[in-house]
Amino acid sequence: MTETILTNASIVRPDKVENGSLVLADGCIADILPHRVADGIDLHRAILIPGMIDIHTDYLERELSPRPGANIPIELAMHVMDMRALGCGLTTVSTAARISEERENETGAANVDGLALAKRFDELIPDMRARHLIHLRWSPNFEPVEPVLDQLLALKSIANLVFNDDMPGQRQFRDIEAMLKQHASLQKTSVEEARRRMQERIERVGKINNRMQVKAHVRGRIPLGSHDDTTVEHVIEAFASGATLSEMPCSIEAARKAKELGMMVCMGAPNYYRGGSHCGNLSCHEALAENLVDILCSDYHFPSMLASAVRMAEAGMKLSAAINLFTLNPARHLGIGDRTGSIEVGKEADLVAFHPHRGFGDVSRVWVGGKERYASLRERDLADNATSKPLLYESAMA
Repeated sequence: MTETILTNASIVRPDKVENGSLVLADGCIADILPHRVADGIDLHRAILIPGMIDIHTDYLERELSPRPGANIPIELAMHVMDMRALGCGLTTVSTAARISEERENETGAANVDGLALAKRFDELIPDMRARHLIHLRWSPNFEPVEPVLDQLLALKSIANLVFNDDMPGQRQFRDIEAMLKQHASLQKTSVEEARRRMQERIERVGKINNRMQVKAHVRGRIPLGSHDDTTVEHVIEAFASGATLSEMPCSIEAARKAKELGMMVCMGAPNYYRGGSHCGNLSCHEALAENLVDILCSDYHFPSMLASAVRMAEAGMKLSAAINLFTLNPARHLGIGDRTGSIEVGKEADLVAFHPHRGFGDVSRVWVGGKERYASLRERDLADNATSKPLLYESAMA
């Protein structure tokens, strides 16, 4: 049995923070000790948390296509994404693959063939250092769905499926004129031609709703959710379709209804860290003020996750409660909370050591399954600074 001891850390448990050491064995947490161990790996008073679990990110798109028309091989894109995730404290990442009636349209990263992407992604995941999963952003406006679902569910890495209604005039796509300009730019055509194509699409698929077909076909094999719910009616429809998650609700009314129905609510960490939605939708701060938020995801910006947890703690939230939003709660949504998402004996040793720094989290070391997968050069500086100041406000450490 291979044993590793991590010592001299503030260990964030689900309901408290305690100074001490962790014993790792065979990829899991074997023991939690309330004291320092002389021959352990000194973490220099770092905060030690479970690895962050990101249930929704579009990050891969920016690596695949850093500029319009400039495409990068997926092998390189995934490697860079993998390294960036670890450096930001993420040990489990669910990357979006968009599945819709436009899945064979390769006009850009946002419209790439999601089915083909998911298959290639699934093949490459074993080479990655972090844990990677596939988040299906599923359009409810195409059919037939069974052949596509059969291929997707045969993959090893499908994490969840979220209904993503992207029909013009709906949800966050209510500004049709703005959409037309964006589509015209992407398709390198005129606004008039983009309008004609959009109207054609609305007439072709506008009456299709495959939500109940998906619910029947999946039969509880993966968690279901709904993206950008804007009205109470949207949430009711999602719940009837088997959704247990309301992801990025656009209005406070939608978030309230989701909680009333017993659904979890996920918001974007960049929304919290920046102080509001970049597209004018519901503010995460407003939703948190009513205790409506269960999970924060990276959405499009990995660093915002740990940075948001630090900012929450500095604002007075209990550090354990803040960390749960990024670890234990997303693990429970994905159905893996029994083996990961918190520092408890017997769970997988997915761990992140960091120090708060200028309002964000400076990650020093990361372990996945008990194996060290990331170490910052700044660790040497920490070793030379044995008299560092307290890491966070005492109220947050409680």
